[in-house]
This record gives sequence, C-alpha cells and structure tokens, in this order.
Amino acid sequence: MVTSALSPLDTTLTNALGGRTAQALRRAFGHETVGDLLTHYPRRYARRGELTALSELAIGESVTIVAEILDVRERTMRARRGSILEVRISDGQGILTLTFFNQAWRAKDLAPGVRGIFAGKVGDYRGNRQLAHPDYELFEAGDERAAEAGDVTAQKWAKQPIPIYPASASVASWQVAKSIEVALDTLPPLPDSVPESVRRELQLMPLREAFEKIHRPETDRDHLQARDTLKFDEAFVLQAALLQQRAALRHAAATSRRSSRGGLLETFDADLPFSLTGDQALVGDEIARDLAADIPMNRLVQGEVGSGKTLVALRAMLAVAESGGQSALLAPTEVLAAQHLRSIVRTLGPDLAARLRPVLLTGQMPLAERRRATLAIVSGQAHIVVGTHALISDNVEFYDLGLIVVDEQHRFGVEQREALRRKGAVPPHVLVLTATPIPRTVAMTVFGDLDISTIAELPKGRQPIESFVVPLVDRPGWISRVWERSAEEIARGRQVFVVCPAIDAATVETADPPDDVAEGAAGDDGEGSGERAAAAHPIASVEDVLASLRAAPALGGRRIEPLHGRMPSAEKDAVMQEFARGEIDVLVATTVIEVGVDVPNASTMVVLDAERFGVSQLHQLRGRVGRGGHPGLCLLVTSSEEGSLARQRVDAVASTTDGFELAQIDLDLRREGDVLGSVQSGGRSSLRLLRVAHDGDVIALAREHAAEVLEADPALESHPALAAALDRRLDEASRTFLAKN
Repeated sequence: MVTSALSPLDTTLTNALGGRTAQALRRAFGHETVGDLLTHYPRRYARRGELTALSELAIGESVTIVAEILDVRERTMRARRGSILEVRISDGQGILTLTFFNQAWRAKDLAPGVRGIFAGKVGDYRGNRQLAHPDYELFEAGDERAAEAGDVTAQKWAKQPIPIYPASASVASWQVAKSIEVALDTLPPLPDSVPESVRRELQLMPLREAFEKIHRPETDRDHLQARDTLKFDEAFVLQAALLQQRAALRHAAATSRRSSRGGLLETFDADLPFSLTGDQALVGDEIARDLAADIPMNRLVQGEVGSGKTLVALRAMLAVAESGGQSALLAPTEVLAAQHLRSIVRTLGPDLAARLRPVLLTGQMPLAERRRATLAIVSGQAHIVVGTHALISDNVEFYDLGLIVVDEQHRFGVEQREALRRKGAVPPHVLVLTATPIPRTVAMTVFGDLDISTIAELPKGRQPIESFVVPLVDRPGWISRVWERSAEEIARGRQVFVVCPAIDAATVETADPPDDVAEGAAGDDGEGSGERAAAAHPIASVEDVLASLRAAPALGGRRIEPLHGRMPSAEKDAVMQEFARGEIDVLVATTVIEVGVDVPNASTMVVLDAERFGVSQLHQLRGRVGRGGHPGLCLLVTSSEEGSLARQRVDAVASTTDGFELAQIDLDLRREGDVLGSVQSGGRSSLRLLRVAHDGDVIALAREHAAEVLEADPALESHPALAAALDRRLDEASRTFLAKN
C-alpha cells in the first residue's frame, strides 16, 4: 500500500487547540487528533427559537436542553453561611430550577426572558426537578428580539440548527462545539478517500465541506446531506480494509486437500443412514471446492441449531484425512468437546474411527491421557483432534495440520484462533461454525473477509418447540406451575433442563452478557443510561435451585443433578452421559449446555432469570430440546418489567423460533460493538455514524464501489487519499484483528 504524507486530520489536538484543551478532550473522550475531534459528531440538533419539553426529563438523567429563564431569586441558607441562587426556567409548560450555591453574581447574566442551552444532571428537591450548578450558554438577547421583530437575518439565526454533542461531566456540549469551530477555522482542503467519480455518481460532498456542514449547518438540509456523505465515507474505508484483507489471504499458499473416488468421504457418505439435506449438500460442495484449491479456505458456515453444521464439518475432515492431513476441532467447553468426540466416533462407525483415531485433548485430562493424546497428534496417528483451549498450548504440535474447525466462533478470541492457525507448517484451511445466524449487514461488516455459507434447512424429524414467557413480576405464583409442568413431562418419560445464570450466590457463569447498550456508550451525551436487568430478587444459582427442586413436592422422587463449569472434568462428563442415558430426570445447569449438547429425550428447557441472557444465547439454549421425536417446550422465567429492554429480548425469543429473524431483532436491540477490534458486542463502537442495523444499503453500495477500486488498483497507487485513510482508520491493533479474524 502507498502511504501518503501526513494528513491535516492527523494534526495533534495539542498543536491545533493548545495543551489545556487537548488534555481535557483526551481525558473526556480519548481524542488525540483533529480527525478524532471532527468525527465527534452531533447527536442531535436544537434551535434557538425552540424550547425543550421539560416534562419529559427523568430524575437522574444528564441532559442538555434549550429553555427560557422565568425568574431569578436569591435566598440565605438556613443551616450555614452563604446564599442560594435559584433560577427557574421553562419550556412554556414545565418548570425546572437551576440552583447555584454562593454564586449570586450569576444573576447579572441569568435574567428573566433570556434563552439558552443548559446542561446538568436532573435532581429532585422536595418534589421539584432541578439542575444543581449546571453549565449553560446564553443566546444573545439582541438577536432574540430581532428575530421576534421579524428581521430576516435574525430569523435565520433563530432557526439555524444548534449541534448538541456527546458530552461528559467535565466537557459540555458547547465546549466541544467551540473546539470544533477552532479546528474548522484552520482546516485546509482535504483529500477525499472516496474517488471523485464515485462522489459524483452518488452526489456526495467533498470531505472538507461535509465536516463543515455537519458541525456548522445553516439548514437541516446541510447536516443531513453531510451525514450521508460522511456515513458513506466511513463505510467505504471499512469495506476497503476488509476487501484488502480478503485479497491478502488469497495470496497465501495452502495444501490442496481432495477427496478421491472410493476414498474415506465416499465410504462415509455411502454408510450414512439418511440423505443430506439440500443445504448440507450445497455447503459441502462449496467447502470441497475451497479445500481443493491451493489457497487457504476461510469460510464461515452459519446455520440454525440442529441444522447439521457438525456433519458438514466432519465431511471436510474426511477429505483432509485422505491426503494424510489432520483436522483440529476447537470447542468452547469440555462438555461440548467430549460430546463432539463421542458423536464423531459414533457417526464414523467402528471401521473409519479405527483408521482416523479421533482423540480428545482438554485442560483437565489426567496427565497420562494428555501425553497419549499429544503423542498421537504429533506423530500424525490422530487424523481428527477435538479439544478446548488446550489445543493452543505451546507443547501441542501437529504432524500435518490441514484444517481448523472453530465451533461457535463468538466464544473464542482472535488471538486464540490465530495461535491454533500458526501450528500448521503451511497455512491451514479454516472453517468457522456458528449457530447464531448473522444478519447480512453484519456479515458484510464484521466477516467481510470470509466466504459465507448458510444452512437454513433443518433435517427431517426435528420437532416444533413452543416457547412461553413466565413473567414473575406480574405473576409470581406461576413459578409453581413451571415445576408442575416439568413434572408432567417427566411423567411422560421425558427429561428437563433447568438453566441458571450463576453457580452460587457469588459466581456467575453466563458466557455472553446481555447485549444492553452500555452506560455512557459512544453516541450518547449522557441522556439515558443502559437498562439494567431486573435484579430485585437474588440471582438464580445452581446451588440454590438444586436444593429447592429436590425439596419441591411436584418433583418428589425424581433424580435431580447439577452441572456447571467448576465441577471436575470427569464428573461433568459422567453427569452428561448419565443424563443422555435417561438416568437423570432434571439437569440444573449453567450455560455449559448452551451449544452442541444433544439429548433427544429432553423435551423441556426452563431458563431462570432469562433477562440475564442475550437473545442468541436464549435461542441456543432453546435448541437443546425438541431434538428427538417429542415436541419441545421452553419456559423463559423473568422478573423484568414489561416494556424494558431486558423484557423485549425475552419476548422476542418467545415470539419466534426463526434464528435469522431473531438475529436481526438482536441487532436492532443492541449496539454493534467495535467491528474493527476485539470488542464484538455492546459498549463503545469504532463506528461513528454507520449503524449496521440500519445502514445495510449504504454498506452494500460502499462494498461494491470499494471492490471496483481495489480490483483496478490493488496497491492503491492511484488512490493515495484512500491509502492514508486506511492508515488513519486502522491502527496497528485493528489491522492485527483483521489479519487474524
């Protein structure tokens, strides 16, 4: 890539604004450069001529509002020396009080009739809402009167949008605005990362003009057009980065792995007691073409719970084994790894299993077993290796690692996957599996450098699952009916999962926290903190629920056992096998049973404190039932209030079993996370304006144009501005993430 000279956007804030202001912005927002500051976009726009609805403000909110001063009075404090200045402001209906202690001098500026912007945290004093020691900026009274008298210029001023910025306790919105004004006043023309031909076709502004009009608009049209330009620019640079990485992966050399006539794969397929579904066959063909190529496969297979992704992966392992290569299946838990091994051995049959020698490697295996497994791996005797993070250990070496299969990719960090990839003498092929369907826009944005296959068709025999919300906040007595309903299923010869978010009162084992908007997330000026899961009652734990169910009359005489991550590996495996054999009626577990656990006789899933789990996690848990010949039942027990974000998640899961629909709902309910960093959900996002939940058309259009540019000029020799934008947008950590993802 060509790297151009330093851009004006790379100028440090210390040089542009001075050390004191730069330090304040760095502490408040992490801004270092002019580019950081100019991409601190307004979250909304107000007008000098409009007032804010004070009746909508909630106690505890940090707010930035436009209002008019009604009256000002000073009174002496009773308990100590000094005075309080009370300023009442109004929107014409509601009233809010500004309170200043020992600052009577402010009365000269805060005169009745003056309008301005006021910022602070809404408090309550004797039933009245107030802002204590708020920041404020007043509008010029002369301009206000001229606007009311009809002066055209003043009326334009009154209607001009006022940017309201994400702020902090130490840096108010208008202080951000003043810093941006200084930066814009000295900003020279900027080179555009989007080529002129593309800008002209899409009627986009030059970059310098877009920054000017989003921060200093004269009309709504100005900032709306500027936002469109900057949003496309962001999508274009992001897609260019992903496509560049995709091209780089295709320049690496890999060993071609082909299945042959009469070979292992053909033998395996002939012995299958069922036919592949259409989707399984189609995805299998796509993988076979990838494996036969001399560049590394980098494919993501997404599919519904129980759609047969593991079978597709096993067929790929057989193709690799035919050439003498090994496959490593990385599973997120020991329970799932052990089950994968048993399932693979059973599916292969005795003859193929003896030839391929599948082995298990986990961190809690006895030392002697570990040594035998590692010897089989390094000697090449084991063609299929199933394991947990133990596979990544430095003392684990492969004879000929040809394929890496990552089960449930969201459960592994980038570094972990890369550590396993490096164990291949040549770059191994990589197959990533996920039972969490990915909306198209997320696929383009987060997995833009992977080829994506989808298995939407479920095998014959999968039973329907009915899902119900059990709202304890409204119907606390319904919990008794949950256990009575579970007993009815057991009486029919079925089994029950009960999932808790914690092992005991002190140990939460939820793998993925709810995807609520993080408090103070980027793009917020503090006007609303993220929702909290309803937690007025103690969190449901395996320890407490186990004791409660064993004492419950409805479940008297039933065998009820625990399963959680703190149990020894051998004990966990023994419990799962007993449950699979039908020797346990109720399994009280944490999310160790979330993925891959296959017990056909289990018909009921009870999730306690369901609001503490994310949408995809609840969908995964539900997928553990209805896998045999019996209809499934899922009871989502929650104490969250109706209408809360936590309750919306639970209600969404109960409303549909379509994983692809739920994936889109999940995305709509949460922030995207940092798509160019290790944070992949919730919290602050490296995206500024682009929202993958809503901007699919922009992302697709940007990808199309970025692909054309890179196809014609892979090194970007004719596009130095785009090269510079990639350098600026992608720091070293982000590039490393892309290279390994």
